[in-house]
Amino acid sequence: MPNKELKNIISKWQKWLLTQRNYSKHTLQSYLSDLEIFLNFISKDDIISLQELKQLDVRDFRNFFSYRAKKGTSKSSIAREESSIKNFFKYLNENDILSNTSIFQITPPKLPKVLPRSLEVTDAFKVLNEASLNCKEPWIGFRDQAILTLLYGCGLRISEALSLNVEDLNDNEMIKIKGKGNKDRYVPILPIVVETINRYKESCPYILRRGEALFVGDRGDRVSPRVIQRKLQQIREVLSLPDNITPHALRHSFATHLLAKGSDLRSIQELLGHSSLSSTQRYTDVDLNKIKEEYKKAFPD
Repeated sequence: MPNKELKNIISKWQKWLLTQRNYSKHTLQSYLSDLEIFLNFISKDDIISLQELKQLDVRDFRNFFSYRAKKGTSKSSIAREESSIKNFFKYLNENDILSNTSIFQITPPKLPKVLPRSLEVTDAFKVLNEASLNCKEPWIGFRDQAILTLLYGCGLRISEALSLNVEDLNDNEMIKIKGKGNKDRYVPILPIVVETINRYKESCPYILRRGEALFVGDRGDRVSPRVIQRKLQQIREVLSLPDNITPHALRHSFATHLLAKGSDLRSIQELLGHSSLSSTQRYTDVDLNKIKEEYKKAFPD
């Protein structure tokens, strides 16, 4: 358990991740949990201090990750834990709280390459059509349809769509998005997306004011990601779609279908808000896999 001084520093780090780095609450909770596991491991007694963190060397960090591997922790979880701990020590170093760079000598475990999930175009439209059905109130169905249409039609992350305020849609051509790291970008908005959002706004029983949430729940507060995740789970069951069709899969589908239609990677990178082109290049593998599947259908062994 961290002492009072260290608890205060962790609290400031948490606030920094939330306000300056624009991390989602889910990611933030994962980082805090990872750090807690690490601190519990290295503490020699019940209380751990900042001074003890300063004295850690490479062996201490390696012993921790080795311990986690022996406990059966997956490589992806260990990689995330390493990222969390590195983030915390980077914060400590850059804010002159302490100087310890030992963690940065650790090489992250190699992870299997995971390709983005995407839907067929026809399945994507089935999902959007189904979104407005089977709701306790018609306006809630229009809201869910508008949100999912934003994910597929503009390539937004679920957190980006739900963090939109009323004024972010300042015209019918572009939409202002605040992405990771508080980086703003403007994404073209298709007429069908505008249409679904307007239908929701016209049917919403609450007054939607500037500076407040665009998408609200049945109590008038901002919609949480879990609400949309549950909605998509219902849609998957109705349409018999696999479990890996999540809100993020609609964003992947946006990029994959653009690539299949001939859009260049740089343009897709800008639309998605990727800081690195390598993140966007994964979609070339997705498209190549699709070609291979079609080839096998035409020329079976």
